[in-house]
Amino acid sequence: MTQPPHDEPTADGPEELREQVEQTRHELGETVEEPAARTDVKARAQHKAVALKEQAGARTAELTEQARTKAAQAAHLVQDKLPDPVKDRCSAAAHHVKTTADQAAHLMRDKTPDQVRHTAERGAQAARDNRTTLIVAGGVAAATCVLLLRRRSGRK
Repeated sequence: MTQPPHDEPTADGPEELREQVEQTRHELGETVEEPAARTDVKARAQHKAVALKEQAGARTAELTEQARTKAAQAAHLVQDKLPDPVKDRCSAAAHHVKTTADQAAHLMRDKTPDQVRHTAERGAQAARDNRTTLIVAGGVAAATCVLLLRRRSGRK
């Protein structure tokens, strides 16, 4: 029979020997699985891709929120710095646009086919429903133009 290694004790009975054999098998399995896992390039690449996708999603959400916050701050800043005469002009322009749109809608009702008219009416209703947003956007655009013109002429 072979001699046991000098650094390991021998088993006292068959049950203890079975336990040692199972432990050795377990350790050998772990030893073999470790290099196999390192060489499974496809699985490692898939794991890395999933991790990168999760990171990208989190970063995208973070950057989107930052952009929304900065856009809101910029809009408030522009509104605060917008002179009252410009605000009044924007409001008057918005009123003029609404009046003109209403006149165009009446003319359109008289001259266009029903299907086309219904589609246009839905668009006009959407504009009326989002009037505040449109006015703010027009104000921001006007303020931006004023600031750009002032910079161009040398005034700040």
